[in-house]
Amino acid sequence: MKAVVVREHGDRVAIEDRPVPEPGAREVRVRMAAVGLNHLDVWVRRGVPGHTFPLPLVTSSDGSGVVDACGEGAVGVAPGDEVIVLPGVSCGVCEACQSGRDPLCADYRILGEARDGTAAEYVVVPDANLVRKPSGLDLVAAGSFALSFLTAWSMLRRAALCAGETVLVHGAGSGVGSAAIQIAKLLGADVIATAGTDVKCQAALDLGADHAINYEAHDFTKAVRELRGRAGVEVVFDHVGAKTFDGSLRCLARGGRLVTCGATTGGEVMLSLHRLFFKNLSVIGTTMGSRGDALQIVRLVGEGKLRPVVDRVLPLREAERAHRLLEERAAFGKIVLQP
Repeated sequence: MKAVVVREHGDRVAIEDRPVPEPGAREVRVRMAAVGLNHLDVWVRRGVPGHTFPLPLVTSSDGSGVVDACGEGAVGVAPGDEVIVLPGVSCGVCEACQSGRDPLCADYRILGEARDGTAAEYVVVPDANLVRKPSGLDLVAAGSFALSFLTAWSMLRRAALCAGETVLVHGAGSGVGSAAIQIAKLLGADVIATAGTDVKCQAALDLGADHAINYEAHDFTKAVRELRGRAGVEVVFDHVGAKTFDGSLRCLARGGRLVTCGATTGGEVMLSLHRLFFKNLSVIGTTMGSRGDALQIVRLVGEGKLRPVVDRVLPLREAERAHRLLEERAAFGKIVLQP
């Protein structure tokens, strides 16, 4: 089978021939139909200082396909079922897993980061990592959204975003940003989105944002002040990091919360403790979310209350081009590969 593999950190990924994997006990083999890319794929390829990835590694965390074979004792799905692959793998039996806090499991792994991922013609995963695809959803959309929606869902829940509050969503054109706009509106919040072009700003408005700021043309902190005055925003949704961190804190209202899941422009920031305690601010970090949350998201997508945003679909052999498009911020929403 063909698979997208990172053998060493750098600018390239390889398309390799690999044996078709065999499912073990409580495992299922899926013939992949669609593979959603995330910025995580870029970090795995580039490498992250101080973090070790188990190379060589099949990339990508999202996907959908058709169940091809089931290992001994596998439950919940059968050959021929159209399924969505959930990106987080945990032990399922520890205190964290049993209390619905899967990402805190000591054995928690993300597909395509700490174990082989979904960018292949066939993938073997635990049966707990599969959920049947909603009937009204096509396989391309189904394979695009799990990681980004789960991350955005967990971030806004950790930030305790409430109806009537205002959230500043950075990077609206990203998978996680486009997900956050929709989830925030579903919760009844007002959304101010930032993006790097007027076209992306309009796309954010079309997705439901109440206001959109082109951060290349305007200082987003001044633009937020013009919209909100001294009140500020209750929540900042950030995955940009160093470039936006200080300005984001200055946008927060008293008692405001900044929640972050990433640092695409750098992870080293300056933090004024005076601002933090005088304004009663909170800075919250989060990674991924629980399987229960993922099932709820799939249900909401199936009901049409949340919508995966797919920018374009490319063949698996164009994985390098897809990585370039992500790095150049040339997409609004997700890029999907088809094996």
